[in-house]
Amino acid sequence: MPATTRVYYYWLLLSVFLGATPAQLPAQTNTGIAKWEAEIKAFEKSDLTNPPPKGAILFVGSSSIRKWTTLAHDFPGKQVINRGFGGSGIADSTAFAGRIIFPYQPKMIVLYAGDNDLAAGKSSEQVVADYRAFVRKVHHRLPKTRIAFISIKPSPSRWRLKEKIRAVNQQIAGMKAGWLVFIDVYSSMLDADGRPRADLFLSDGLHPNAKCYQLWASLINPWLDR
Repeated sequence: MPATTRVYYYWLLLSVFLGATPAQLPAQTNTGIAKWEAEIKAFEKSDLTNPPPKGAILFVGSSSIRKWTTLAHDFPGKQVINRGFGGSGIADSTAFAGRIIFPYQPKMIVLYAGDNDLAAGKSSEQVVADYRAFVRKVHHRLPKTRIAFISIKPSPSRWRLKEKIRAVNQQIAGMKAGWLVFIDVYSSMLDADGRPRADLFLSDGLHPNAKCYQLWASLINPWLDR
């Protein structure tokens, strides 16, 4: 079989696994990534003096990851790397994958993103398309690496986006492939009335507090050794 034909069938198979159809939106190219350059360079500088281990568990995404300062403590016995950068969207992690994902050759990637995308006005369909692009790029380069998506959280400050959040979570949860994991934190963050639990957030009503991170760790940890 010619090489070009093999490549075609590879991407066709991957599209089937991800549930892609011709009618779905393409991923958006992020043209504003220059604003993250200082943070990415800081990661690279740190890597030079303190190289992270290969084959670790890489947490990447927006400020909900960046602010998880107790990551190593919350996952004892696990080698973890934090490469969250605040305010970022899914496309940002995709754009910088060559600098903050691929060099570490992680055995698993845990992504939290999409929250900021919806707040910036993206549709749920576009956020899902951006996630598919992230998965395609990572899986092409790191085919043995598992990818876990932490569901977009329900937060008091963005409760107006709840329908879009649920739509994104539902679609990503439905993606079927052996290397993909969906971790539902959304359900556990609702109170008896079906609204966001205020006791899980900082005063801004958006970012997780220590109690929330403990909850997330309890939900994520069972997936790390599977």
